[in-house]
Amino acid sequence: MAKYNLQLPKMGESVSEATIIKWLKQPGDQIEADEAVLEIATDKVDSDVPSPFAGVLIEQRFKENEVAQIGDVVAVLEIAGDEHESPAETEVPYVPQPTVAGTKSARFYSPLVKNIASEEGISDDALDKIVGTGAEGRVTKQDLLNYLASLSNSAPSQTVVSHEIIYTPPLPEPQAQIKNTQPAPPVIAAGDEIIEMDRMRKIIADHMVYSMHTAPHVCSFVEADVTNIVQWRNKIKDDFEKREGTKITFTPLFIEAVAKALRDFPMVNVSVNGTQIIKKKNINIGMAAALPTGNLIVPVIKNADQLNLVGITKAVNDLASRARQNKLRPDEIQEGTFTLTNIGAFGNIMGTPIINQPQVAILAVGTITKKPAVLETEFGDVIAVRHKMYLSMSYDHRVVDGALGGTFLKRVADYLENWNPNREY
Repeated sequence: MAKYNLQLPKMGESVSEATIIKWLKQPGDQIEADEAVLEIATDKVDSDVPSPFAGVLIEQRFKENEVAQIGDVVAVLEIAGDEHESPAETEVPYVPQPTVAGTKSARFYSPLVKNIASEEGISDDALDKIVGTGAEGRVTKQDLLNYLASLSNSAPSQTVVSHEIIYTPPLPEPQAQIKNTQPAPPVIAAGDEIIEMDRMRKIIADHMVYSMHTAPHVCSFVEADVTNIVQWRNKIKDDFEKREGTKITFTPLFIEAVAKALRDFPMVNVSVNGTQIIKKKNINIGMAAALPTGNLIVPVIKNADQLNLVGITKAVNDLASRARQNKLRPDEIQEGTFTLTNIGAFGNIMGTPIINQPQVAILAVGTITKKPAVLETEFGDVIAVRHKMYLSMSYDHRVVDGALGGTFLKRVADYLENWNPNREY
């Protein structure tokens, strides 16, 4: 028998650590190949760590709620074979943690936090005084960004760039408003229930506040006649499911239209870094997905403009299914360049969604409803029943003006309205 060291896998360029949330297997338990051994959480997503080999778990190297670094051995398994047949006998060497120059602190800091502190010139004493909200009081990336933001009231505004997160501290508030920056404590009446936010809800809350603080949001709306799409889908959906083994919803059709419009208007497919506009080469469309817990996650369809409708449909269904099962990989929610949210699934007709940073636009599609509409025909105007929906788009007014945002949104509507009813999927 041989020993196999199960390492914490790499989960994207900006992810350097993860918290052990739950052990799914205990020492002595039998593990099948590709079976999940433990659940982990990063600042992006919760996911499972499977074993590539069948065997028996003999050691857990980390306790629940402890933080492990990428490459750390989190568990040891006993598997079939000998030392020549398996890389399992090779121990992963200890890698010293990067440190802030001159640090004498005994407090633990992740490599990401240390790098940000070093780049921003945060002293050891200042770092030690930051209140941490992570496991065992550790300072997280967001804690450090919040600290840097607090410095803006006493220092000139500066741009702080940290891996995927781009944070621009606010200008100092007018003196008359500084005194009352903290909200008043809520009034709690008898019978009120206090519910503590779970970890994912805290991340969502921070991300939404950060986005509203960073980007001046502007919203545009158009109404699209999608009668051709509705009739086409009704005609082909049964044959599609029989042939492709999966259902076709409206979401893939919306994503295809968005991908085409982004190719037409590449300056919507951008992000902002201070005074720089980063024009993205790839069109990676995120789709907001509601989870059974009530939380939200945004898996990303990479290179959506290069997929045909069948490919988009299968990607949508696969990502949505695994999102609900908490089986998304961290890299599957990264690198999005534009986001689509289908609020019509909840019976909503329109909305004003918050931009998913560091993107500059997000599109909400409302519910499809039947409406009377005036149609121009060769015999004159007639009133007919049509399927219509509203498209709502929020965009970052720093780089997307009304002309670009409105024209892009209209182009998406045009692609939907001009759907070929005789199209082969």
